[in-house]
Amino acid sequence: MELILKYFNQFTPQQINQFEQLKDLYAHWNQQINVISRKDIDLLYERHVLHSLGISKVINFKDGSEILDVGTGGGFPGIPLAIAYPNCKFLLVDSIGKKIKVVNEIANALQLKNVTAIHARAEDVKEKFDFIVSRAVTEFPVFYNWVKNKIKKENNNKLNNGILYLKGGDLEKEFGHYFAKSVFFNLYDYFPLEFFETKKVVYFKMN
Repeated sequence: MELILKYFNQFTPQQINQFEQLKDLYAHWNQQINVISRKDIDLLYERHVLHSLGISKVINFKDGSEILDVGTGGGFPGIPLAIAYPNCKFLLVDSIGKKIKVVNEIANALQLKNVTAIHARAEDVKEKFDFIVSRAVTEFPVFYNWVKNKIKKENNNKLNNGILYLKGGDLEKEFGHYFAKSVFFNLYDYFPLEFFETKKVVYFKMN
């Protein structure tokens, strides 16, 4: 938890309390339904919470923004972002039902009123959103085709509506012709820790 407070000083006592609860909640649920690798539980705040919050170093979502988290797994990046932005609405989807069960249990325990989590594929979601976030669920061209029709036309944030994708490694080959249209933010610039050396937030403007 000290790691979060080192890089973020804007959270209220309630938000800090919610972040503090994450360790015990994930430790409890992970024993029943494996959503995080065993070795990562001890590194939850660095590898999952701080990594998710990297998106908030790139954009400060305006109140009322609607965000879709595709392939949320155990709730990343959606749960940490929902704590950070209580006045935004988050829809978290995953194709694996037992992972969504964990997400719902954790969201309920934290009393996150701004989170809805459903067992669904991205293609099945009919609503439109200001931003779509995800953490390396598949190669970007495949992901783009899943979500390309789910972005609102009207922009309300400083960044135009689009995709914010957490990804690591050498991305030029993977992104192909999307590479030139993408903006890459190195998370190591914000969090100078070994884990983040190759990690990026990729922003792809959709309108």
